[in-house]
Parts: sequence; structure tokens; C-alpha cells
Amino acid sequence: MEANEEPKRTLDCVGLFCPEPLYRTRKNIEALEVGEILEVLADDPTAAKDIARFAKRSGHEVVSFENEGGQLRFLIRRGK
Repeated sequence: MEANEEPKRTLDCVGLFCPEPLYRTRKNIEALEVGEILEVLADDPTAAKDIARFAKRSGHEVVSFENEGGQLRFLIRRGK
């Protein structure tokens, strides 16, 4: 990850289940400036597809996605 890819904010959704990780991701990304990055941590299996789909539909960029034994980590750059 490049220096300019550092997250501005980290959102810990571990232990939360659908739709809470998606709802909190939406709320937190809207609080960032365009171009800033939100790190989302989750362990709900549905979050992998839900958050990626939300980001694409909303004009945000998933910079990075990792799934380490069910522990999910997203880096999402705020778009428009």
C-alpha cells in the first residue's frame, strides 16, 4: 500500500451482522472527503459482496479487499 493509501478512518464491524456493516459503512464513507479512504473490518460473510456492491453502485473505489480466514478488510476510497 502506498503512503497515500493510508485510511483516514477505521470502522470495526466485527461481530455485527447484515445489514449493520453495510449501514455503518455507508454512514462513515459519507463523513469522509472525496478521495479519502475508509478501512472496514468485518466478519459477516455477506459483507464481502454487500459492501463491494454498495461501493460500486455509489461511485466509490474498493482499493483493497482481504479475507484472512473469514476476517474481512476493505479499503474504500470515497468517490463523488
